[in-house]
Amino acid sequence: MSGLTAPKGTFDTLPPESAGFLAVRDTLTAPLRRAGYGYIETPTFEDTAVFARGVGESTDVVSKEMYTFTDRGGRSLTLRPELTAGLMRSFIEHRLYSGALPVKLWAVGSAFRYERPQAGRYRHFTQVDCEALGVDDPALDAEVVALAVQGFRDLGLRNFELLLTSLGDATCRPQYRELLVAFLADLDLDEDTRRRAEINPLRVLDDKRPEVQAQLADAPLMVDHLSDSTKAHYDAVRQHLTDLGVTWTEAPRLVRGLDYYTKTTFEFVHSGLGAQSAIGGGGRYDGLSAALGGPDLSGIGYAVGVDRTLLAVQAEGLDIAASTGVQAFVVPLGAEAKRFAVRLVGQLREAGVPADTVYGDRGLKGAMKAADRSGASHAVVVGDRDLAEGVAQLRDLRTHEQVAVPLGELFDRVRATVGR
Repeated sequence: MSGLTAPKGTFDTLPPESAGFLAVRDTLTAPLRRAGYGYIETPTFEDTAVFARGVGESTDVVSKEMYTFTDRGGRSLTLRPELTAGLMRSFIEHRLYSGALPVKLWAVGSAFRYERPQAGRYRHFTQVDCEALGVDDPALDAEVVALAVQGFRDLGLRNFELLLTSLGDATCRPQYRELLVAFLADLDLDEDTRRRAEINPLRVLDDKRPEVQAQLADAPLMVDHLSDSTKAHYDAVRQHLTDLGVTWTEAPRLVRGLDYYTKTTFEFVHSGLGAQSAIGGGGRYDGLSAALGGPDLSGIGYAVGVDRTLLAVQAEGLDIAASTGVQAFVVPLGAEAKRFAVRLVGQLREAGVPADTVYGDRGLKGAMKAADRSGASHAVVVGDRDLAEGVAQLRDLRTHEQVAVPLGELFDRVRATVGR
């Protein structure tokens, strides 16, 4: 043993439990693929300015939680703390805005934040990311939200809730900001909180400390000060969500942890996860492209935590990884049988049948244990004597029934039998 372990606040996703992780990831991304969103993959690290300018200097993510380093060329780089800013950088760099709009993208990847490790919150995590860029249309907002809801529903989740609000835009937020700044000026806040309020006073509403929240009971709310156009936008989003069969809870105090959100803003929470209840969220970010040096185009998107959604699945006792990776397991007994087994496994895999065999020198007892551990529904047991007689034994590992099958029929018989 070398004594080396995973860094503090990180974890390894290992089989067989990793089957649940993959099931969550693939189920969350399936609605995006069905809706015509295109896959995008960007670097795990970016120029630090991508996040400082995109996510926002006032956020805890930028000020406290980023993994930033200087490379050998003297450049400041940062492991991505979220995926949206990097995707927007790519959207601008490759001039995706010059084609048909909206540009619809999805991604899956790890993100990294230096946080205090606790149950359900780690320093590295995996997100499913959805972005629709270049068009400001309330119907598009509703589509994006509904795609996330569909992923949760497809997993069988029932105890999740959609929190929804509007954070206004450039036409109404400045006036609201003045009201909020005046309100905060009379509160008993520490110096760090006051500095944060100077940069973005909405961030104070996101402060989880009870002593701060107690003072915010009468704080003015953005949703009460929306301009006519922004209120009409929000009303339209809610009407489209209703038409799509999506229910929500109004959350006028909702402030996401990133500075770029405008207008439609939302979060998904699950009742089975305790204090760290969020499993995903997002919103519209009409100023992000311009902040990163691109055209003044809007966008709407979300990120859902794969790890946190898996915790929600487990909290509800859902069996999402019931289907095993292997359906047929070949057990050879003897040198000639081993050659036959390797060839048969290759043929089955080529035909789309998940198959495996035993490796290393094991007797029948050890080989059958390996077959049982594989999760396969059927085993093919074949020895050198069987080959000489032109048959193999096909065993149902669930009922333990066994039949002799002629070698010439074995491939078709196995392919027709497994998975029933």
